Amino acid sequence: MGYPNKARQGSKALAQKKDFFKKLVDNMQVGVIVSDHEGTVVYINDTYARFLNIKPEDKIGKHATDLGVHSRLHIVAKTGQAEINYPHQFKDRAFLVHRVPIWEKGQVIAVLGLVLFDSASTASKLAGKVSFLESKLSLYENEILSLRSTRYTLESIVGASPAVRAIKRQAVRAAATNLPVVITGESGTGKELLAQAIHHASSRKPFPFVRVNCPAIPRDLLESELFGYEKGAFTGAAATGKPGKFELANHGSVFLDEIGDLPIEMQPKLLRVLEEKEFERVGSTSLIKADFRLLAATNHNLEEMLEEGRFRKDLFYRLNVITLHIPPLRERREDVIPLAEHFLKRIAQEMGVSGIKIDPQAAEALMNHDWPGNARELSNVLERIASYLERDTIFPCDIPPYIQRTRKSSDNSRTSLRFVQDRAEKEAILYTLESTGYNKARAASMLGIHRSLLYKKMKKYRLPLREEQPTR
Repeated sequence: MGYPNKARQGSKALAQKKDFFKKLVDNMQVGVIVSDHEGTVVYINDTYARFLNIKPEDKIGKHATDLGVHSRLHIVAKTGQAEINYPHQFKDRAFLVHRVPIWEKGQVIAVLGLVLFDSASTASKLAGKVSFLESKLSLYENEILSLRSTRYTLESIVGASPAVRAIKRQAVRAAATNLPVVITGESGTGKELLAQAIHHASSRKPFPFVRVNCPAIPRDLLESELFGYEKGAFTGAAATGKPGKFELANHGSVFLDEIGDLPIEMQPKLLRVLEEKEFERVGSTSLIKADFRLLAATNHNLEEMLEEGRFRKDLFYRLNVITLHIPPLRERREDVIPLAEHFLKRIAQEMGVSGIKIDPQAAEALMNHDWPGNARELSNVLERIASYLERDTIFPCDIPPYIQRTRKSSDNSRTSLRFVQDRAEKEAILYTLESTGYNKARAASMLGIHRSLLYKKMKKYRLPLREEQPTR
């Protein structure tokens, strides 16, 4: 006869469980409301009641629309469609609401409402952060697109001279490696064009080509430009920090234009990055790894700078793996007209005309000019001529007078004593270099001059720094 006691014990246990779950729900920092299948309120937890400033017992048994909060429990009960993260407004406060229908045997028997008081403000903050990150990402994408864009390929290198053909062959071989490349040549010869062509022909083509103009960046900002900085790293730093050029160039190529102008105090830092492929942002202690290939260009004689102490030997030897030299235009005059025709084609397209031709006499005048500014000067002269040209052909009268005078003055100079002396000196230096296997110290000793003076004269006469090997 112990069954009544068991029943009483079961009822007591059930009551305890119900009391426990009621306390649990009442103390949740989430508003909870339950209606029946018609929208009549059957339960409100204490948290939601305090928010509405009501007593739960006053609203239980009444329709959800009597709560004064524009409830939609009855609508969900009718449609059976749940509403998740539904935005809602009560007085001056915004929040999110979940309304979930409870099903039994294919029918809605109740609707559970959950009011997430903090979610709206949290969502708003998250939306603000997402918006900020999206704008930041857009900024970086635009910067990377402009930095990584390589307009030039090997086909962009115009010329039929043996020097140009040799440069293209060397560029193809360089593109197949990940070794550093140093491109030398006078200003305007197209060093960046060649660097872009190497990047474009390499396996790194899909990734950024990041250009750094060393002399254009103030010395005190160069480190932050190359390595980036954290927020608050220095006065005027962006509040979000900024990635550096090496970081942006991950998997791609960094092109250091005019590396000979890199400040001496920055050179050991560059050496470390090249050797370790890791660095720290300014103001940070965390290491960043980046896989990049270094391409550099200079119009300086780096070996001469070594002698003068203006370039570090360890960095020079780390860079001096693949060296490509672009001869000046005056040493490959057969490339002048092909380059001119290439530039005129582009100019004609920009001006919206069918084409611009060059008269043979005008072509001869262009070939006879020394072009100290190289291809850049040729392009600028042709743009100036085309801007006022009233025909489709360039004649000698259209060419600036200083270009037409070049040949006459050059012919006269060949009969001068100075010309004869310079030619003899050049031949003597070249003979000595060849006889010593391009050992500069021995050659300078045989010539009776200091090695630094030998470098200056080699630069003056545009002699190669090393014995050129025949192309196989």
